[in-house]
Amino acid sequence: MTRSTRRSFLSKLIGGAALAGSGALSTPSARAASGPGADPRVDRAVSRGLDWIARTQSRLGHWGANNGQYPTAMTALAGVALLAEGSTATQGKYAENIRRAVDYLVSRSRPNGLIGDPTRDNRYTYGHGFAMVFLSQVLGEEEDLDRRNTLVDVLTRAVQFCGEAQSSAGGWYYTSAKDGGDRDEGSTTITQVQALRSCRNAGIPVPKEIIEKAIAYIQRCTLPDGGVQYSLQGGGARPAISAAAICCLFNAGDYDSEYVPKLLDYCKKNLSNINNQGFGHWHYAHYYYSQVLYREGGAEWDDYRQRVAAKLLNEQSPDGSWTQGYVGPIYTTATNLVILQLEKGYLPIYQR
Repeated sequence: MTRSTRRSFLSKLIGGAALAGSGALSTPSARAASGPGADPRVDRAVSRGLDWIARTQSRLGHWGANNGQYPTAMTALAGVALLAEGSTATQGKYAENIRRAVDYLVSRSRPNGLIGDPTRDNRYTYGHGFAMVFLSQVLGEEEDLDRRNTLVDVLTRAVQFCGEAQSSAGGWYYTSAKDGGDRDEGSTTITQVQALRSCRNAGIPVPKEIIEKAIAYIQRCTLPDGGVQYSLQGGGARPAISAAAICCLFNAGDYDSEYVPKLLDYCKKNLSNINNQGFGHWHYAHYYYSQVLYREGGAEWDDYRQRVAAKLLNEQSPDGSWTQGYVGPIYTTATNLVILQLEKGYLPIYQR
């Protein structure tokens, strides 16, 4: 399947949604790609970053954070960055890397539906959610019937696990509610909602009540100024979680509720200055905020992508990776590459 054919297929899959951004940037020195070849410097930075990810994949097909932590989450995020280039599990420059990542994550699927290893990861719901996003994006273009059936089985059970892991309040925590505590936390909730939407887009049944409970949870966590607090128990408004919350609402199809303008206003006040890192979790925040602004489009997105591209190109290491943050270079590199490749429009979950 050629790229043009693939884009046509994806357009039909999501009902004709736009696959690429509109408008060229007027500042070539800082613009992000508005499609393949839009800015040679951004294209080179992306290519170097993707090559670094491909080189650092383990023999077993996974990647890890610092000290080898969180292999499920890191493998899924790295895989999504490779998919965003246009490669699939069967075609393209990174097909072999993607295929090995799929095999690794499928091997992590447990009988109860969890994708990951709760004995080695005390925040396994992150990995579970990111793995669902990655594998559901792969499913749409998997041509081998046996592999498709395997992915459908893994994702169907993963959705069931999500439902059982959801707290009574409607959110999720680092671990399943069934594992004790019945707690909730905003960032893991966002990961699960985006994962569920991605699975639903791929044809996996997702009970409506799970999403409805999650949206109600986010609304109850939203403070009067539009900031989303850490959890229902408090913790104060967090710019990173607030950006992820808007993305979560958009993923759930909630574009017009009274909460969206408040959330957008809060995020613009706290995240418009892309050099502001005082709130912590810069890459997590902008991974989601970039998706929000990309969906909004227009001059605000054009201005943002110019500035964020200039920042990321300046911070890239000679080997192609990004090392900022404390999770590890595979996390930072993968999230940055997703930001820089949004305009390519290859992945349905990130499209307008």
